[in-house]
Amino acid sequence: MVNSTFNKAINFIYRNARPLDIARWQYHFENGSREAVLTALAAYQNEDGGFGHALEPDAWNPHSAPIQTWVAMEILREIGFTDSSHPIMQGILTYLASGQEFAGKYWFNTISSNKHFPHASWWHNESEDSGNDNYNPTAYLAGFIIRFADKDSDLFKLGQRIAKEAFDAYMASDFTHVADGLLGDMHIALCYVRLLEYTEEADVANIFDVSELKAKLRKQVKHSITQNTAEWETGYICKPSQFFNSCDSIFYADNKEIADYECEYIIKTQFDDGSWNIPWGWADYSEEWAVTKNWWKGNGSILNMLYLKGMGKL
Repeated sequence: MVNSTFNKAINFIYRNARPLDIARWQYHFENGSREAVLTALAAYQNEDGGFGHALEPDAWNPHSAPIQTWVAMEILREIGFTDSSHPIMQGILTYLASGQEFAGKYWFNTISSNKHFPHASWWHNESEDSGNDNYNPTAYLAGFIIRFADKDSDLFKLGQRIAKEAFDAYMASDFTHVADGLLGDMHIALCYVRLLEYTEEADVANIFDVSELKAKLRKQVKHSITQNTAEWETGYICKPSQFFNSCDSIFYADNKEIADYECEYIIKTQFDDGSWNIPWGWADYSEEWAVTKNWWKGNGSILNMLYLKGMGKL
């Protein structure tokens, strides 16, 4: 059954996916090269070092944006790329140090120029003064800086400050309160997971209490996962794969039963064409959404197969 799932996913990828996602697929499952992924990823990077051009498929803005740059970071992390001297990495650090789309405390979640290009409604912003007051993706970007910036640089000091502020805000908040704009969101929670991981990998001391962050995140991850699996079929919900894709994760033991169930769910919900449902859509730009939906399906196929692989099913 898993082999059939995998083979159908292969066909969907080669028929529909972006060159970048084909390179990612080949790297993970066909002994493809990391360099091919980097070459394809570099096409989305601008001269200022940030990323645009619909790398995050729901915003077709070509200009650099923190969220688009976050997606590039996730891909670099996915392929285990940690060479901070590489031009892509240096470009990202330059972008983060430039102060663009940064207001002293947060990097902007949405940028106003999105409105001039096809986009999903949640990336629409008339002004950077609104909707940019939470730690998505700021906590993540601070972690990236701590992991990869020169320890003697002003950028590293900035990353330290932002990380400590993000930690303090997190520890003072109640993630069980749905209305809490800081923590009632699985995307923000993932940013804190990455902040934890990057900080541990950087092996730097005295920024914040790593053990405290880890303990609270373990509770939040368990709380955030949608336990009613009947809702998985129709809603925009939170599955274990939002936070981890390996039995080795610190979050696996607390969520073993539902994490194992996600493997079954992936297998049983695959469409005949090899893809999976995308549980969101755009209100406008129907032609562009049709293209974007296929891009998301290609990405989803990769992530689903990586989940099955990490759970020992492939």
